[in-house]
Amino acid sequence: MKKRLAMVLAGLMAIGVVGCGVNSAPAAPEAAPAEEAKPEADAPAQEEAKAEEAGDTANLDELIEAAKAEGELVVYGSCEEEYLAAACEHFQELYGVKVTYQRLSTGEVQSKIEEENGNPSGDVWFGGTTDPYNVAASEGLLEAYEAQNASHLISNTYRDADGYWYGIYKGILGFMVNMDELQRMNIDQPQDWKDLLNPEYKGLIWLSNYNTAGTAKLVVNTMIQKYGHDEGIQYLVDLDKNIEVYTKSGSGPSKNVGTGECIVGIGFLHDGITQIVDNGYGNIGLIIPSSGTSFEVGATAIFKGAKHPNAAKLWIEYALSPECVELAAENGSYQFLVLDNAKQPEVASQFGLNPDNVMDYDFADAKENTPKYVEEVMNALGSAADDRFQTE
Repeated sequence: MKKRLAMVLAGLMAIGVVGCGVNSAPAAPEAAPAEEAKPEADAPAQEEAKAEEAGDTANLDELIEAAKAEGELVVYGSCEEEYLAAACEHFQELYGVKVTYQRLSTGEVQSKIEEENGNPSGDVWFGGTTDPYNVAASEGLLEAYEAQNASHLISNTYRDADGYWYGIYKGILGFMVNMDELQRMNIDQPQDWKDLLNPEYKGLIWLSNYNTAGTAKLVVNTMIQKYGHDEGIQYLVDLDKNIEVYTKSGSGPSKNVGTGECIVGIGFLHDGITQIVDNGYGNIGLIIPSSGTSFEVGATAIFKGAKHPNAAKLWIEYALSPECVELAAENGSYQFLVLDNAKQPEVASQFGLNPDNVMDYDFADAKENTPKYVEEVMNALGSAADDRFQTE
C-alpha cells in the first residue's frame, strides 16, 4: 500500500489535465496497441523519462522512511475542521506518523508563528488564504521546499515561485443571503459590492475580523485593488455602518445565514454550499458580485525551524495529491481543486460557480502590503472597531 501510494504521490497515476471549471477528470485516451512500434528516435527520451520517474520514486521512498523515523507531525489547519481532521487522520493511517492538529484561522496562525519567531510549535500549515502565507514568507517564517507533486498544479498561479507555499484549492468570494428573511423584510438581494452600502442592509451584514481571518484580509485587498487605495478603504468604512458582526473565522458568516441570525454574509461561496448541501439550509442564496470578485488560493506550507522536517516535506507531497485533496468534498468542503490529476467537486459547478469568472488579483501587491492595508482600515474605523470584532 505504501509503495503504491508513493507511486501515486510521485505522479505516476496522472489521469489527464483538469482545468478550472471542469467537473471531473476527462476520460483517459485509448491506449496504443501493445504491438505498435515506437519511433527509434524516441527511445533515449523514453529511457530518460523512466530513469527520472524511478529516481523520483526512490527519493520519495527515502522521504517516507525519514518521516517514519521522526514519527510525528504537528499541523495547524485553517480549512474547515472536518476536512482538516480527515486529511490528518488519513496521513497518519498511510504512513504511521502520529499527527497532532489544531484548527486556527489564518490570522491566528500568522500571529502564532510570528510570536514563536523561528522556533515554531507546529510543523506545517494547511488550508486558508495565501495573503497571510505571503506575509509569513516575507518575514522568513516559512521553509522553501521544491515539491515533486507541484508538477500537477494547473498553473504557477497556485504556488509561490520560491516554493514557500503551494495551492491546494481555489474559492470564490461573494455573498450568501437568507432569502426567506429578505423576502419577509421586502428587501432585494444585493447584486454587487456597492449594493451592500444601502441603508436597508444596516445591521444585516456579517463579515469576518480583519485581524484574525484570511478571508477578511482578502476582502481588504480586493476592495483596494478594485476601487483604488483611498476609495477602497473608504468603501470598507462605509460598509462598516451596515455590519452587525465581524466573526473570528472567515467561515463564520456562512454558518449563521441559514438560521437567519445573519441575513447577508460575505465570504467564500463554497462555505455556503456546505450549509445548503450538508446542513439542509435551502433558504440560502449564493451571489457572485456582478462587477467582479476575487478568489482565494487555499495553501499549504512548512514552518521555518519545523521540528519534524522530513514529515513536513512528506505532508506537502501528500497535500498535493488526489489522496488528500479529494477528501475535501467528502467532508463538506467544496472548493475548486487546482491539481490536474484530482477530480473536481461536481456540486460546485451545479451551483453555477465558475472559477475563471474572477478579477485579476494582484498577489504581489497583497504580499507586500496586506499588514499595512489592514492597519490602515482599522485606523480608519477608529472607535467603530468595537466589540463587534470577535476574537473567540
